[in-house]
Amino acid sequence: MKILVFCAAPFQTSPRDQLLPMGSAAMRLLQPARHGPAAWLSSSSARCARLPRLVLGIETSCDDTGAAVLDEAGRVLGEALQSQKDVHLKAGGIIPHVAQQLHRENIQQVVKEALSASGVSVNELAAIATTVKPGLALSLEVGLQYSLQLVDRYQKPFIPIHHMEAHALTIRLTEQVEFPFLVLLLSGGHCILAVARGVSDFLLLGQTIDIAPGDMLDKVARRLSLIKHPECHGMAGGKAIEHLAQTGDWQRYTFRLPMQQYRNCDFSFSGLQSLVNKSIIQKEKEEGIQEGELLSCVEDIAAAVQHVVAAHIIQRTHRAMLFCIKNSILLPKTATLVVSGGVASNQSIRKDLQTLADANGFAFLSPPPRLCTDNGVMIAWNGIERLHAGCGILHSTDGIRYEPNDCECPISEGVQGQIGLGSEQPYLVLDLVVGNPAHS
Repeated sequence: MKILVFCAAPFQTSPRDQLLPMGSAAMRLLQPARHGPAAWLSSSSARCARLPRLVLGIETSCDDTGAAVLDEAGRVLGEALQSQKDVHLKAGGIIPHVAQQLHRENIQQVVKEALSASGVSVNELAAIATTVKPGLALSLEVGLQYSLQLVDRYQKPFIPIHHMEAHALTIRLTEQVEFPFLVLLLSGGHCILAVARGVSDFLLLGQTIDIAPGDMLDKVARRLSLIKHPECHGMAGGKAIEHLAQTGDWQRYTFRLPMQQYRNCDFSFSGLQSLVNKSIIQKEKEEGIQEGELLSCVEDIAAAVQHVVAAHIIQRTHRAMLFCIKNSILLPKTATLVVSGGVASNQSIRKDLQTLADANGFAFLSPPPRLCTDNGVMIAWNGIERLHAGCGILHSTDGIRYEPNDCECPISEGVQGQIGLGSEQPYLVLDLVVGNPAHS
């Protein structure tokens, strides 16, 4: 497996800065830390006052092992990323225990490469930021164990990161965008519409009530056996759908737009997936083929699926835009739509959202595609943002745990200090029927 490395300067190190391998020592870090909060705060504050503000970010929430070092100006000093895509593609989906083992095998090298590329030693870091929620439990465990190992050895402040908050704030690394802004997070595990009012301050407008769009697209791709298509070799499911949709006719298949009876900003993709599966079964009968064989019309089905997914996303996002303007949550002159997450790499969906934003007077911003997918850069940047805001910086490792479930870790900081997006879920009285502007 190849580790991608991006560097800004040569590396200088000393024997004291050698990284620790994963082992029994890492397992002990799940126990309460030996340092008391007061002593930890005093010693780390003194060190941070003498050091530049540099943050190491570590990402292991799913199937990508990523690490990066950023300074507080947002410069990426060094980055490394190891993807497990090829392994899981052959298996037809992500296998959690396999993902965990690959993270264990690669995390030390990935972190070492990021530090080497940056020319920074662990001693020079102001803090270590790591994804702790949400994600695959076995994957999160590896990143947290290794991070706490570094934190414990070098006595660095620790910044636990909410994976979706990191996606939401990545745009502030690449663009000049001020709070508040409307953010749409699209990925294999999430679909969230929220207003970002500040670092760790989000107003939830809508979210998926079942599965995420990336998950649905991957499942449709597997049901269509696109891995066997000659043009889709080595492509993940969603990417294969996007590729084949370019030459397909979306009008040959009509799928009902989800949730038309609900005038809110929530999403649903499981019912749509069932409709698509029924159409595939019917078409297989017509062509006299078995499940696992390629249909002659896969391009058209891919185009139709991508079209209805985009239309559903467009409709709910349009409603959120109108709600925010109507209720002065966003001002018309500065209203901005930010789109991030893995599905935001889909150029067709991205273009449709750009069209929607233009039609409604919103600025449209999205990180570069490589920063839309999971990476260590966004985690380090979220750590920098939290350093600037002075929030979520831990000087004791007591009781730190990973939280895999979405329901246990909504995206923002609540009054009890839990990272959560707040409970506001506005009922929109705007009875809209919005199509996909790019296809109308």
